[in-house]
Amino acid sequence: MNRSIRQLALGLMACYVVLFVALNYWQVGQQEELGAKFDNTRQILREFNRPRGNIITADGVVVARSLPDTVNESIDFVRDYPTGDLFANVSGYFTKDFGATQVERQYGDILVGSTATQQVRGLGDLLEGNTDNSGTVQLTLRNDAQNAAKSALGDREGSITVMDPATGAIIAMYSNPTYDPNTFVSQDFETAQQVITDLQNTDGNPLLAQAYQERFMPGSTFKVVTTGIGLETGVLSRETSFPRERQYIPPQTNDPIQNYNGSQCGGDMAEVFRRSCNIPFAKTAIELGVDRFVAGTEAWGIGEELPIDLPRPATSTIGDTENLDQMLPLLAIRGFGQSEDQMVPLHMAMVASAVANDGKMMKPYAIEATFDKAGRELSRTEPEVWKMPISAETAALETEFMVGVVESGTASCCLALDGGIQAAAKTGTAELGIASNPDLSHAWIVAFAPADDPQFAVSVVLTDVQSTQDVSATGGRLAGPIAETMLNFLLTGQGAS
Repeated sequence: MNRSIRQLALGLMACYVVLFVALNYWQVGQQEELGAKFDNTRQILREFNRPRGNIITADGVVVARSLPDTVNESIDFVRDYPTGDLFANVSGYFTKDFGATQVERQYGDILVGSTATQQVRGLGDLLEGNTDNSGTVQLTLRNDAQNAAKSALGDREGSITVMDPATGAIIAMYSNPTYDPNTFVSQDFETAQQVITDLQNTDGNPLLAQAYQERFMPGSTFKVVTTGIGLETGVLSRETSFPRERQYIPPQTNDPIQNYNGSQCGGDMAEVFRRSCNIPFAKTAIELGVDRFVAGTEAWGIGEELPIDLPRPATSTIGDTENLDQMLPLLAIRGFGQSEDQMVPLHMAMVASAVANDGKMMKPYAIEATFDKAGRELSRTEPEVWKMPISAETAALETEFMVGVVESGTASCCLALDGGIQAAAKTGTAELGIASNPDLSHAWIVAFAPADDPQFAVSVVLTDVQSTQDVSATGGRLAGPIAETMLNFLLTGQGAS
C-alpha cells in the first residue's frame, strides 16, 4: 500500500515538474518571441489585464504604478506616472500600442510577476484566488536629487548624472529635453501616435535618455583620460614640463594647434592641467603613438557599450583609428577631446568616479533591488568593478591636479562648496567647428567631492551653447555652477543625509 502511494506521489510530482517546465518555456523562455508577433493581441491585452507592480525611488516615491482603466472596457489597468517627466528617461513607458521602454521594458517580467521565483511563491496565493503576483522595482535614484538636477538644469538642453563613485549606484540622472509618459500612455491609438511622432520630431531627441543613450564631444574633460594614459605608460609624470607657447605644429601638417583662445600656455603638469592647455595634451597623444593611445582609451572602457542595467546604452568612442598613424594631427587633436572623440555623459561621470575611487571604475546601475508582492527580496545589485584604467597612485595624482582646477584653474570661478568642502574637477569646452556658427560649443564639467573622501561624482553637459560678446560658453562658467548646486545640495543642503 505504502509503495503504491509513493509511486503515485512520484508520478504526480513528475507531472508537476513537466507542467512547470512547459509553463516556464512558453511564458518565460519564449516570452520575447511570442510578444514580438504583430498579431499577438491576446498577449497585449493580457498584459493590460494583469496587475503590474510599482517602480519606486530609493527614497520611496512612486515613479510608475497601475490604476484601474475607467475608459477602455477591454482593458483593466492603465499605467500612471505620478512624477511626470522627472524619471521618464529611466522608468520609460508601458503602452498597449507602442510597447515599453527603459525599466518598464527591462524589468517587465518582475513587474507582472512572471519570473519563475514569483510563480512558485505565488502558487499558494493562486489557490486562494489571488491572481496578483506583481513585483516592485526599486531604483538607486533619489527623488530629491532628481528634482534638484531638474531645477539646476532648468530649461537648458543637456544632462546631469550623479553617482556614488565607490559603488556605481546612480543617484540622479536627468536629461532635458524629456517627456511626460502620461501624455500618451492612456490615450487612444491615434492620439498616442501623434504625441509620440511629435516627440520623435522634436529637436534634442526627448525620447532618448541623453545622459546614457547619446554621446557628445567632451572637450577638455577628456584630458583626465589622456593624463591617466600618460601617467600609466610613463610618458607623463608629476615633473613633466611643457614650454609656454601659443601654437604647435604636429607631424604631417602645416596647420598649427592652438590653446583655447590662442593663449600662451605651458608649465609643469599641475599647471597645464589646471589651465587646460591644449598643446601639452596634443603632444602627449603624439608621444604615446596610436597603439598606446588606443589601448589606453580602451582601458577606460571607451569603445565598449556601457554595462548599465538599462536598455540600449550608447558607446563612447574616439572615432575611426584605422590608418591613424598616417593622420597624426587627428591623433593630436583627440588627445584633448576634440575631433572624433565622443563621450556618453554617464561615462564621463564614471571617469571622474574612477579617479575618486582609487582607479576602480565601477559598473553603473540604476536598480537597487526588486521585490515580490509580499515584499520579499527577489534580487539586489552588488557593486562590481568594471575596469581599472589607472593605479591608485595615478588616481591620487590626478585628484591633486583636479583639486588645482578648482582652487586656481578653470573651475575656480564656480565650484567653491559650502562648509569649506574641497571639490576636484575638470572642465571642458568642446568647440563644434561649425563654419556657420564657430562660437557653438558643448560646455562640460566632471567633478567629485569631498576630494579627500569622495561621496558623489557628477558630470554635467550643456549642449549647443552659444558664446556671445558678454558670455563665454565655457564648461567652467556654464556647467560649473550646476555641478556646484548639485554637490552643495547633496553634501550640505536639503539633500544631505
